[in-house]
Amino acid sequence: AWKDGDLNLGGLFPIHFGVLSRADSLTVRPEAVECVRFNFRGLRWMLAMAFAVEEINADNLLLPGLRLGYKMADTCNTVSKALEATLGFVARNKLGALGMGGVCNCTPAPRANTVSVVGATSSGVSTAVANLLSLFRIPQVSYASSSRVLSNKQQYRSFMRTILSDEQQATALAELVREFGWTWVGLIASDDDYGRPGIERFREENEEEVICVEFSETVSLYDPPERIHELADMIANATARVIVVFASGTDLDPLMREVARRNLTGRTWIGSEAWVSSSLIARPEIFHVVGSTLGFVQRPGHIPGFREYLQKVHPQRHPNNVFVRQLWEATFNCTLKAEAASSDNCTQSVQSHEQGINECVKGAANAPRPFCTGRENISAVKTPFLDYTDLRITYNVYLAVYAIAHALHDMLFGCREGAGLFEGGKCTNIQQLEPWQLLRYLQVVRFRNNKGEEVQFDEKGDPRGGYSLVNWQQSPKDGSVQLVEVGSYDGRKPSGQRLLCNGSKQISKGYSREIPTSVCTQPCAPGTRKGILEGEQVCCFECISCAEGEYNNESDANSCLGCPEDSWPSANHTMCVPKREEYLSWREPFGVCLAFVGCLGAVLTLSVAAVFVKHRGTAIVKATNVELSYLLFFSLFCCFLSSLFFIGKPSTVACKLRQPTFGISFVLCVSCVLVKTHRVLQVFESQIPGRGGVRKLLGLDHQLLLVFLFTLVQVVICAVWLYTAPPTFEEDDTFKNDVIYLSCDEGSQLALGFVIGYTCLLAGVCFLFAFRARKLPENFNEAKFITFSMLVFFIVWLSFIPAYVSSQGKFVAAVEVIAILVSSFGLLSCIFFHKCYIILLKPERNTPEEVRCSTAAHSFKTAARVNLHTASSIGSGGSAGSM
Repeated sequence: AWKDGDLNLGGLFPIHFGVLSRADSLTVRPEAVECVRFNFRGLRWMLAMAFAVEEINADNLLLPGLRLGYKMADTCNTVSKALEATLGFVARNKLGALGMGGVCNCTPAPRANTVSVVGATSSGVSTAVANLLSLFRIPQVSYASSSRVLSNKQQYRSFMRTILSDEQQATALAELVREFGWTWVGLIASDDDYGRPGIERFREENEEEVICVEFSETVSLYDPPERIHELADMIANATARVIVVFASGTDLDPLMREVARRNLTGRTWIGSEAWVSSSLIARPEIFHVVGSTLGFVQRPGHIPGFREYLQKVHPQRHPNNVFVRQLWEATFNCTLKAEAASSDNCTQSVQSHEQGINECVKGAANAPRPFCTGRENISAVKTPFLDYTDLRITYNVYLAVYAIAHALHDMLFGCREGAGLFEGGKCTNIQQLEPWQLLRYLQVVRFRNNKGEEVQFDEKGDPRGGYSLVNWQQSPKDGSVQLVEVGSYDGRKPSGQRLLCNGSKQISKGYSREIPTSVCTQPCAPGTRKGILEGEQVCCFECISCAEGEYNNESDANSCLGCPEDSWPSANHTMCVPKREEYLSWREPFGVCLAFVGCLGAVLTLSVAAVFVKHRGTAIVKATNVELSYLLFFSLFCCFLSSLFFIGKPSTVACKLRQPTFGISFVLCVSCVLVKTHRVLQVFESQIPGRGGVRKLLGLDHQLLLVFLFTLVQVVICAVWLYTAPPTFEEDDTFKNDVIYLSCDEGSQLALGFVIGYTCLLAGVCFLFAFRARKLPENFNEAKFITFSMLVFFIVWLSFIPAYVSSQGKFVAAVEVIAILVSSFGLLSCIFFHKCYIILLKPERNTPEEVRCSTAAHSFKTAARVNLHTASSIGSGGSAGSM
């Protein structure tokens, strides 16, 4: 397709998806390459360039008095056809310099040089074209080639583009994968300069992220069926449910057909713009396997009047465009008459489209279809050619032509001598215009598009802008595949703010109910951490429970954290909970029982004291030394109550009070019993002749003084203890990790030993006195029961020592409480219960006569033993004298 002008633009478009491969034996003349599979969108892109040129020529302000022309060729999506056309563009400019004047014999010969080329589509084709055009500094502005390789200005000096670079697209794809938490992916790239660098950039973006690749393969349009089957098997057997594809639609088409044939559903396809927006892939018949496709495309633009322009397309309106005739035949299933496809109209430049002429002639000769009438209306039929749902690439073509036009305007009409961009500030004119001069102005061109947005190129020749995140969704009306915008990406924004998703609810999941996950190992639950598996990628791990004392409240954590000292992990290790405080509590049954027994002992003591007070005039009460008995009741009452200091939450005050209270109370109790026993023993022994002088020691004052002195010693011991090493409150977590034992540190075990040892010493002396007085009269025979009480005391406290040493936590206090209560009950019961029994149940024995009889009988027995002992002593003496 061509249109003559003062300055010509070259155009490269994929009007066909590929070429028919033939095996050339080279034994005969090779046949012309045959392009196959008509590309409706490719023709729309070509007509967008024609529309832009016509619109610019009609604008008297942009290029006044200057007409642009064009020469547009079909690349058939192959490098060979693109280079064939490019050679034609270059040859017309440089044939004389190259000595190739006889190469071009085209009719009619274009009159103007090609100052710039628009195209090509695929990055692989554009790379080959750019290598050639860069030799002659002919500007090339691509509308769809996004490979980051083309940003290399050292190699591709004259290449520019209106589509964003794959470097930014690969970054966007990497952020999209991270956004949805996909850490286990497969990678597929086209085996060319578009796919390989793009997928490599994707890998680079994820080097610092935990994203692992299960497989990475390349695909090509020319892969044999065995290779396609191998790739399909790999996809079917892979555990990755997200596949990132950086490929063109033509390269990916054979694989997608096989995937659809095998019905490999349940996978999310993440794609680059080259195939996500390709009508070759976005077909209803394969939507069931790729319906959840996500990808980035350049933000769409609007071309005013272009829709109406396409609706008026007709072969007669485009006599120099053979591809419009092919569109007509393909759309209306008819054949244009041979004369309508005259050789003048079908003649092309060096890229030669004899194939189009041949198709027209063959169609007319064979007449397999009816002839076209010329009255057909393209706007009245449904055709991909008029699909306006995706005009992104179309708009890029339109923008590329306008960028060239604005650069021409700045160079030819906006340049002032002395302020130009060439050496010495010079300007140029149309007669002296060289393509390299236009390239210089293209590099700095800046203009506003029809949406008011500023268009310019960076130092690499790439545009500035962002992407739209699109999702494939099926139209409920006709089942067609539509690109629905569900987010955006702007690489100019700070990291973390570039990707904006409108929400997963707006994203189609194909035939799934939710967006799938894609991980090698399911995330570790809270309370566990990742464990590395030898020989596996970092995304493949095992989940290990947090160690003792550690917790983790996050999913997929690499490590667990230690709990503070005063807390411990919960049972599932998901949080730290305060350590359970354990002590002999008022609320637990054991503590309640001990407290009840202690209070019961105190009540019983008061009850017995009440009985003695009520019957204080009786003989048995009088005979028990009333004053000491009352003091004994008080001390026993204090002993029972002292046990309560060991129950409940320990505190510094309670710790300081409980041992001294117990020690002093018990010493007071034992002192009373000791003095009482000693008094009884001395009373009866004073009745023995020769021992009357002892009666002076039996006064009440002396008895109380002895009790005071004995008790004072214990008070001094406790005072020194509290002064030098007082007991303190402590928290002990050494026995059980999740429990803090609240207890009392006695400060000095030696001091505690002195307190208990002194008590035992008094108890031992008391036991000796009681044992000596065990046969005294029954009314006074407290000694026998005191002996029993002291035996109980020693048994209890001898058992206490090993039990105390071996106990832990709250049981330390419980052991001491039990020892206090048992020994206190032993004293109370052994000394007073038998007397209460006589007072309350045997009152006939509680009389002075009974006491006197008992006392007299004991006195006679004692006197007789004394007399017998004396006579025996005298006889022994006499015998000795006679000898």
